Amino acid sequence: MQRRKFIQQAGLLAGGLVIAGWHAASGYTANDKKLKGIVRSGKKGIAGVIVSDGYSVVATDNAGRFEMEIHPDAVAVFVSTPSGYAFPQEKNIARHYKMVSDINKRKDLVFNLEKLARNDEEHQFVIWADPQVKTKQDVEKMMAKAVPDVQQWVNAAGAGALIHGITVGDIVWDNHALFADYDEAVGQMGIPFFQCLGNHDMDYRQGGDEMSDKTFQKLYGPTWYSFNRGKAHYVVMDDVRYLGNEREYDGYISQQQLDWLAKDLQFVPKDHLVILNVHIPVHNGVKNNLELYEVLKNHSNVHIMSGHTHYHRNVVIGNIYEHNHGTVCGAWWTGPICGDGTPCGYGVYSVKGTELSWQYKSTGHDTSFQLTASINEKEKEKEVIVNVWNYDPEWTINCTSNEGTSIKAERFKGLDPVAVALYQGPELPKPRGFAEPSKTDHLFRVKVPASAQNIKVVATDRFGQQYETTVTV
Repeated sequence: MQRRKFIQQAGLLAGGLVIAGWHAASGYTANDKKLKGIVRSGKKGIAGVIVSDGYSVVATDNAGRFEMEIHPDAVAVFVSTPSGYAFPQEKNIARHYKMVSDINKRKDLVFNLEKLARNDEEHQFVIWADPQVKTKQDVEKMMAKAVPDVQQWVNAAGAGALIHGITVGDIVWDNHALFADYDEAVGQMGIPFFQCLGNHDMDYRQGGDEMSDKTFQKLYGPTWYSFNRGKAHYVVMDDVRYLGNEREYDGYISQQQLDWLAKDLQFVPKDHLVILNVHIPVHNGVKNNLELYEVLKNHSNVHIMSGHTHYHRNVVIGNIYEHNHGTVCGAWWTGPICGDGTPCGYGVYSVKGTELSWQYKSTGHDTSFQLTASINEKEKEKEVIVNVWNYDPEWTINCTSNEGTSIKAERFKGLDPVAVALYQGPELPKPRGFAEPSKTDHLFRVKVPASAQNIKVVATDRFGQQYETTVTV
């Protein structure tokens, strides 16, 4: 992530490339000629493909050709893979870019794309938040639990299904040697994965924010870019700003990225899905979130995918729906749930045209597992606490006793009883006792009638799918 001030080039097609200062010596300077290139499939050029460096955004001509001036701070030139084409990848790691340090300015830059055999307006994707492995023991858990779970879900989609994945940051937990283990996990899951930078993926104590993404860029390329599938436009951005001292950072999106995003979205129809992926949640963790919302305001169907918090929360603000995901690692690989009671897991999404539907996929469970219910004993009465982790205001919660009596489910903010039992107190959980239960507002309180023997809970999501459980009292 490069935060230096720069002189903004005028016009939609002007600008430079996204390179951090550590590449500047091998990058382009203002005196260099324009970069020229072609995007093609086989021997045929592809018209209208967006190519960018994170500063300039240009479209290929009818012959698939493009040219641009490269910004001196650019990291890579990337193609925004167009609908109808496969994602360039290497062992399932997205490779939709060319690093500036590898570009020969005396030759055309060539992007070769493979045309898909089927229409891609219907496709699926998964969101992995915070695998966050710190030790080989964490890696073993990831490989034994999370990876096979995704494999099973992918296989269930059937041969030929179009599926990709996006990891929204904290791939590792400061231990950069374990990026290779994450790459192995991605290779085994069998679908192309795009990567987003998290605060634990950065380089510390090497300078300011402009120096903090060196390792990530070497492994995964630019920290902001876009791609397309069907009528969905995907954007990955870097909203972690390193403050230059130890592990200090904040949530912030640089002006360079906001300017680039505005140019990028000029090429996206207003009614298409826009799916923006970041690490830190935008609604409450990014200091200049209003500036981002302003750039997105003209698009009617925007979803933000985030992680970082180790709890699950859905927030709707105007035209923007933010999915702040529960994590692959849960409470840092110490138990089966996050601090709010959301199981370890990941988001699964289906796109049909411009329509998006979703579920939370709990590791080791079918997608029908969307809530838990537990008994809370009080002095004179009992109550059932229901946790519906993927809840949003379009859900309905209905409860009945075995006698057929309807019982009100009252939403409240509090602690999940299972999370309290597993994580509360300095001795729990082992070996990472800092993990504590976190308050959540996707809990419901159901008062149990004295004569009731069991309570049936039925939760219906915004898509009309029902999930139920019965609690014996």
